[in-house]
Amino acid sequence: MDRELHARLDDLQCDPYPHYTRARQTEGLTHLAELDAWLVARDADVREVLRRPEDFSSSPALRPDVLPAPAALAVLGGGFGGRPVVVTADGAQHQQLRAPIVRGLSPARVTAVLPYAAERAAALVDTFAKDGHVELMSAYARRLPGEVVGRIVGLDPADVPGVVHGGHRAEELLFRPLEEDEQIAAAEDVVAMQYTLDRYVLERHAQPREDLGTELIASVTEEADGGDLTLEHRHQLVAHLQNLFIAGHLTTTALIGTTVLHLLRHPDQWELLCAEPERIPAAIEEAARYDTALQGFRRVTTRPLVLAGTELPAGAPLFIAFGAANRDERRHARADTFDITRTPNRHLAFGFGVHSCPGSQLAREQLRLTLVELTTRLPGLRLAEDRPVTMRPTMIHRSPYALHLAW
Repeated sequence: MDRELHARLDDLQCDPYPHYTRARQTEGLTHLAELDAWLVARDADVREVLRRPEDFSSSPALRPDVLPAPAALAVLGGGFGGRPVVVTADGAQHQQLRAPIVRGLSPARVTAVLPYAAERAAALVDTFAKDGHVELMSAYARRLPGEVVGRIVGLDPADVPGVVHGGHRAEELLFRPLEEDEQIAAAEDVVAMQYTLDRYVLERHAQPREDLGTELIASVTEEADGGDLTLEHRHQLVAHLQNLFIAGHLTTTALIGTTVLHLLRHPDQWELLCAEPERIPAAIEEAARYDTALQGFRRVTTRPLVLAGTELPAGAPLFIAFGAANRDERRHARADTFDITRTPNRHLAFGFGVHSCPGSQLAREQLRLTLVELTTRLPGLRLAEDRPVTMRPTMIHRSPYALHLAW
């Protein structure tokens, strides 16, 4: 993608909502050159696509905006992974890849990790509660989700920061236009993360434990004679774990950032939440709807078909915009208004159908713990007046670059 087109893509991704509004008001589908895709922006159309995975393949779900330079690709070639993952798989393969994650993120397992998550949330707030100011993304939002997912998977806490960093670098490498030397550095960080995950796979295969990682390893190796762990198994498992970590921590990090941002941009709603903490679950749903962290995923048609009155050939690229559907006035009255008292609130922030997010309960619980901590301990919280908020230009994990707060 050339620099001019990427600059236009950045503009779109920093504030996609005007584009969404125009697309919903236009008959049929709108083609966006910046996304190189047909934009599916109405709630009903998004739901139709998600109901028909046989017609709309998930194979391009993680198609990068930027193709790394050959030197960076060479570095990545020395790592692990590169195999199908749950968000890019279809049909039986998708079911096979998804099943152990669904089991691993079951309500019972989420409940079991909550005391640890609550302890870590409180400890992180302890580090800045007396300071009167904080940059929340680095001090809290980029730390809690990785620690919680690491606990569920069974990763050594000492390895979690490196894995989290590798996840951020993978996103940068595939979605930001970096100079070649920076691409190489990012690729090296990604490969370092992959080697950490491979070491973990080898350790857990040799010494199984009661954790999600052990279950994933067993699900991949159970068909092999004697349960042997082959090199191909290791590539599959690193890809699986890398995707699980990135989905588990980057999305929740983004949700924490946007939830706190919009509550503080609406002081009356923040004050209501502090006075009536029983509204926290509804506030989480509204924040997820209003400024969806995962704005959407790519799909491709598997056959010629008609969607929203637009004829599409086989192989047509689409961007299925959850963020646009969540602002559709046909589904949500006053859709552009942030209102934590909104009921009902049947949004698409966590997807829908066979590809709905299996970690949605875990994400919601971390948001709940965060808001309990902040409303209880820092009720006077406000946005720092001298530090304007800039949104990261991405459709995958929409969040502030930084969130400077004061009290």
